[in-house]
Amino acid sequence: MKQKTATDAAAAREQVIVKTSVIGIAANVLLVAFKAAIGLASGSIAVILDAVNNLSDALSSVITILGAKLGAKQPNKKHPLGYGRIEYLSSMTVAAIVLYAGITSLVESVKKIIHPGAADYTVTSLVIIAAAVVVKLILGAYVKKQGKQVDSGALIASGSDASFDAVLSASVLASAVVFKLWGLSLEAYVGVVIAGFIIKAGVEMMIETLNDILGHRGDAELVKSIKHLLTEDSDVQGAYDLVLFNYGPGKNYGSVHLEVPDVLTADEIDRLTRRAQERVYAQTGVILTGVSIYSFNTQDEEIAAIRSRIQTAVLAHDWALQLHGFYLDREKMTIRFDVVISFDVDHRQALEELYREIKAEYPAYEFQIIPDTDVS
Repeated sequence: MKQKTATDAAAAREQVIVKTSVIGIAANVLLVAFKAAIGLASGSIAVILDAVNNLSDALSSVITILGAKLGAKQPNKKHPLGYGRIEYLSSMTVAAIVLYAGITSLVESVKKIIHPGAADYTVTSLVIIAAAVVVKLILGAYVKKQGKQVDSGALIASGSDASFDAVLSASVLASAVVFKLWGLSLEAYVGVVIAGFIIKAGVEMMIETLNDILGHRGDAELVKSIKHLLTEDSDVQGAYDLVLFNYGPGKNYGSVHLEVPDVLTADEIDRLTRRAQERVYAQTGVILTGVSIYSFNTQDEEIAAIRSRIQTAVLAHDWALQLHGFYLDREKMTIRFDVVISFDVDHRQALEELYREIKAEYPAYEFQIIPDTDVS
């Protein structure tokens, strides 16, 4: 039942994204038609470039829809984790289109500055440009609202971009008014400004998409939520080493270590891990593919004191961010624990330093110290 609910939610999300994108496409195509007609009739490079900007927005929405559709394909034998990452490839394509539009616009604007030509605006053209500003403001607010409702970063970004486009269109309108009133032609320079912002948007989109493809730190709120859900279980002393693997928007897999009392049986641990997986999936949609176990000493107060002293010594180093997975075995005279080490230091050297310090304090014990990366 939970799988069906998650599937229905994904389908509803996709429907909202497609519907909103279609509305954006229709609005942008109309704006392109009107602005292109005005720009060609008046000879205004700024208006023509504003039309190009709207055309790239419409094309971006088309690619967003294609990416969402292809990314929603069900997993199969060849791609068992699904096709979600196709959305990142579509985003990269959109970024490339935006960059191309921006560079082309910049070249044409510079040509217009070198070889200026007078524009000729009519009152009708000014009214249409003003109407375009209003349309973009309304469209931006609508798309951004829909994006927040379905937690779609792409729609939120599109809404913000549409709102900013309204500002650019307003600058074109202002340059036209200045020309009508004082005969001062600024439209080529406004074109350069518009091209600059288009290029900036393309570069930012490219960097953001590259980060998604390369992989980045998990969302802090999502990580916090998952760890809270896991530690709600009375048998879980702590949740550590949570690693999230993203396979497209809203498609996350993960692995985690749970610290549990050393008196639990294999059957009890099995039921505990299954509860953890079900709870996390139901609340966040994240599939925990791996749940590993740390054993926690529960029957020896002296061991608790040793753990406290070692933890204090380890965390005295600024680069030691956390100690967990501590277990002391009196029979085998071993102590094992993990340390989360900052990216600011060499992990191997830090590990050697810790080993020397702790070994000098407890020479009778053999130590197994595992360095962990600060992933989440």
